[in-house]
Amino acid sequence: MNPEWNKLRIELHSLNELSANTMAQFLNIQFTEITENYLKATMPVSAKTHQPNGLLHGGASAALAETVGSVASWLTIDREKQICVGIEINCNHLRAKKDGIVTATAEPLHIGATTHVWDIKIRDEKEKLVCVSRLTVAILKKK
Repeated sequence: MNPEWNKLRIELHSLNELSANTMAQFLNIQFTEITENYLKATMPVSAKTHQPNGLLHGGASAALAETVGSVASWLTIDREKQICVGIEINCNHLRAKKDGIVTATAEPLHIGATTHVWDIKIRDEKEKLVCVSRLTVAILKKK
């Protein structure tokens, strides 16, 4: 991980407070773990995140992946001078999920000056892969 990772030692409750009035709050995404190498967040699988057949919607998985990856980038930047925005996401949906909880883990593949690339794996309660994702984030100067 980048030596600048979470240099301000932001606590999980502070990350969860950032979700107020956002899609993350609507989907009940909760940050659960931060280490030197990854950031984790959970999301319940329920009617709110289902597609019409009662399965986890791929867009909900993508929203979870982009949320955890974007916040991971946010933890590495100079927030006084920079912002970060997702510019590309890809998701492979590997397993159907009807209920319960999924957990996304974002790990860095590249932490550069202008782009970050994150490997995000979404797993169920039995640690089975539900979705794998790659997120590219642009690092921009604040105006």
